[in-house]
Amino acid sequence: MECGRRAHSKALQELIERARGLIEALPYIQRFRGKTFVIKYGGHAMLSPELRAGFAQDIVLLQAVGIDPIVVHGGGPQINQLIDKLGLKSSFVRGMRVTDAPTMEAVEMVLQKIGKEIVAQISRAGGRAVGLSGKDGDLIVARKMKMVVAGANGCRSQVDVGLVGEVAEVNPAVLATLREAGFIPVIAPIGHGRAGETYNINADVAAGEIAGALKAEKLILLTDVEGVKDEKGKLMPSLDAARAKKMIASGAIGEGMIPKVECGLDALRDGVGRAHVIDGRVPHAVLLAVFSDAGAGTEIVQRAAAVRGKARAAMAAPRA
Repeated sequence: MECGRRAHSKALQELIERARGLIEALPYIQRFRGKTFVIKYGGHAMLSPELRAGFAQDIVLLQAVGIDPIVVHGGGPQINQLIDKLGLKSSFVRGMRVTDAPTMEAVEMVLQKIGKEIVAQISRAGGRAVGLSGKDGDLIVARKMKMVVAGANGCRSQVDVGLVGEVAEVNPAVLATLREAGFIPVIAPIGHGRAGETYNINADVAAGEIAGALKAEKLILLTDVEGVKDEKGKLMPSLDAARAKKMIASGAIGEGMIPKVECGLDALRDGVGRAHVIDGRVPHAVLLAVFSDAGAGTEIVQRAAAVRGKARAAMAAPRA
């Protein structure tokens, strides 16, 4: 009998902890209901069946509590695998994949396949999603990126990165149509030029531009590290624009993180409420970043005064 009471007490305590988690999430649910979140999904979070299922559940839960999620997906590891199989060369400049015509075909093929898999995963989690690319409905009109890099002697030079595009225009009408019908958009970061060219667009950049065009409440970038780390390798809960620029110039922020930080800052300037870089390898990382007091990863802000603690305290305060 004593063992039975202990088991009951333990089960009750677990239920109480679950209830506390829901109560902790309540002010965030109230604040974000009716808001738009743009979530960039990629990296190794795509490679684990458990993480894929967890991500889909997070997205469906966001919609269930009244948030409008929009997913922009990458596919770097999968693209690398196909490029290796095809015997193509792969190189990067400031985090951007150099893309010739054969590589562009491989990129588009992989991203289309990934988009269908994400849609299916969301469907299995109880949601409804539609996969599309930036070429659909003129969602992303792009132009060839002009990449300028600094050499060892300090001189700046332009590097041809091939069919890598930068966003010239975002036309979000197709997204509004899908969301009004209850569908979650799942977007591959491919755009087209005005003459019909196809461009490979960095998924972080595409997500940031879409978030800016929609004036989204949040831009959330999933990556394969805890977040942005300082010069000593310590996770930075908050990173402001001035510090970010210095760290990029000094090399403290490496190539793979540069597009994430830069597009986060650009999104804030375009009217996005907050930008986050979080670890997609953590189960339910999106929910932890959105619905918990502790937060997750690095929050990118315009000014150092807007630190996460103050921002989250204000967020949790009762609304007038």
